[in-house]
Amino acid sequence: MTTKQRVLLLGATGETGSSILNGLQESGNFDVEVLVRPASVKKPSVQKLQEQGVKIWSIDLDNSTDLTSALTGIDILISAIGPHDLLQQKKLLQTAKNAGVKRIVPCAFITVAPPQGAMLLRDQKEEIYNAIKFLGIPYTVIDVGYWYQISFPSLPSGKVDYATLLPKNVVHGDGTAPNLLIDLRDIGLFVARILCDDRTLNRYVYSFGEVLSENDIYRIVEELSGEKVESTRVSTESIEEAVEKAKAALTLDQEDPMKRIGLYKAQYEYSKYVRQDNTPDYANYLGYLNAQQLYPDFKPRGFREYFTEVMAGTARKVYDS
Repeated sequence: MTTKQRVLLLGATGETGSSILNGLQESGNFDVEVLVRPASVKKPSVQKLQEQGVKIWSIDLDNSTDLTSALTGIDILISAIGPHDLLQQKKLLQTAKNAGVKRIVPCAFITVAPPQGAMLLRDQKEEIYNAIKFLGIPYTVIDVGYWYQISFPSLPSGKVDYATLLPKNVVHGDGTAPNLLIDLRDIGLFVARILCDDRTLNRYVYSFGEVLSENDIYRIVEELSGEKVESTRVSTESIEEAVEKAKAALTLDQEDPMKRIGLYKAQYEYSKYVRQDNTPDYANYLGYLNAQQLYPDFKPRGFREYFTEVMAGTARKVYDS
């Protein structure tokens, strides 16, 4: 009998963390434990995990003694921490190294982008990657493109509004920029495979369902819905201007989370639609491994399949707790 790998997961109740937890549990190859802050232990989402039999560690990340207890015997440490707390991961690294953790999966799980300069969010993630490399801890960085769940437009009928997070129909530039896209539910299924694969150790891996442009998405949505979807075009110049405005706003108050989110959003659009970073070609250039090529037997959901669920009224709106 193969011994299951012990995993400690940080951020298990978030959208990405929940997908990872579900994927690891479904694979049957892992015993998953969850790390939460003491302030979160009474939250319904954490209580639900406890009711399901998941072991919960309630630990302040500044408490090295308790962290040592949680990390002792752990094979893989996975972080799906929120974007405002990325640098908190540094508090885990030395303890993880001392405890003999065999692999760290830091909080990546975003679009493919340069390691510095294009996206503040990416810059902060790379700061953690570099801290891991400085300590010499085995790692795997996993990026996932952009979710289907936040990539489809509204319909004139309002039929899909129940599942729409971003109801404003916008097409960037001429709408032809290709992007790596994924169903949120498939992230965890990819992660489970990646973590059982020695080829991915000390490598960057990108996983995705399809590569589609905004024009492709609108075409599929119109075909499946039978409705004509109107949109507002946003020029390249407007995208660039939005980035500069967001940077200036954040400079006035570095601690304002909404201003930070504003910059993240503007830089995502710049990276995806102007630079066109979030593509297989650029990921391959950066040296990523392609998860679809690594696991050809696994067929991730396509966008058409996902939007069919949306039209049927069976999709779930993300961030709708």
